[in-house]
Amino acid sequence: MRQSTLSLRGLNRELEAFLVEPERGSGRGPAIVVIHEIFGLDDHIRDVATRIGREGYTVLAPNLFSGPIAKLLTPANVALAMAALRDAPPDLRAHPERFRAFAASQPAERRPVLEAFAQVTSPDQQDRFAEELKLCREHLGRLDLVDPSRIGAVGFCFGGAMVGRWATIDPGLAAGVIFYGQAPPFERIPAIRARLLGLYGGEDPGITNGVPAFAQALRAAGKSFDYHVYPGARHAFFNDARPNYHPDSARDAWRRVLEFLAAALKDAPPPSVA
Repeated sequence: MRQSTLSLRGLNRELEAFLVEPERGSGRGPAIVVIHEIFGLDDHIRDVATRIGREGYTVLAPNLFSGPIAKLLTPANVALAMAALRDAPPDLRAHPERFRAFAASQPAERRPVLEAFAQVTSPDQQDRFAEELKLCREHLGRLDLVDPSRIGAVGFCFGGAMVGRWATIDPGLAAGVIFYGQAPPFERIPAIRARLLGLYGGEDPGITNGVPAFAQALRAAGKSFDYHVYPGARHAFFNDARPNYHPDSARDAWRRVLEFLAAALKDAPPPSVA
C-alpha cells in the first residue's frame, strides 16, 4: 500500500489531499473519498483513509479547508466555537446573516473561529465544496487503479453533511456513508443517485432527531437509504482521538461501513451515470 500527499485543482484554488493506493494486481477497482470533520485533514482522517485502503480501495482524503482557513480551525479554536454554540439557537448555521451577527456578539477571542464556522457551514460555501468533491471524484476516476463507475464516499460530521449535499449534485457518486451529518436540502433529494448509509448517535439530538424525516423524504423519492442509531453514543462516537469515542458503537459502525461499501461498490454494479 502506498501513501502520498498531493495537490488537486479545486474551484480557483489548490486542495491538499492524502492518497492511499492499495496493493492490487492489474485491473480497475473501487475507490472512496473520505471527508473530514470540522478539524480538517488531521491524523484521524488519514488513519481512516488508511484503514479503508487496507480493504482494497483506492482512497482520496481532500482537505476542503486548504488555505488560510485551516489556521483558524485548530482544535483549540474549534473548542472555543463549540462552547459558544452550545447556547446558540440550533438552526443558527442554516442562516448565515444570523450566524455572523451571533459571532459579532461573542468575546473577541471567539470571533475569528466563529466567522470561519459561518463561512464553511454556509449553504453557498457548502455548494462550492460539493463541486470540489465532484472534481475529486473525477480525479480518482482518471487513476489507473480506479473504476470510475465505482466511487463512493465516507464523511464525518461536517464531512457527513457534505456526503449528502454532494450526492444531490453528482450522479457519478455511487455510494455514500453519512456519519452524524446534517441532511441536505430536502428539495434536492430527487436528484440523488447514490446508495446511502447513515450512522448516528442516540445522544446526539441536534443531528439524530432529524433523521426520520430525512429517511422518509428519501423513501418518498424512491432512494436507497439504510441507517442505524447507536443508543448511548454521542456525536463523533467513531473518532478515537476525541472524548466522545464509543468503542462498541465504532466497531459495529465499521462493520456496517465495510459491508455497505462491498455491496454497493464491489459486489453489485452501481447506478449508471447519466
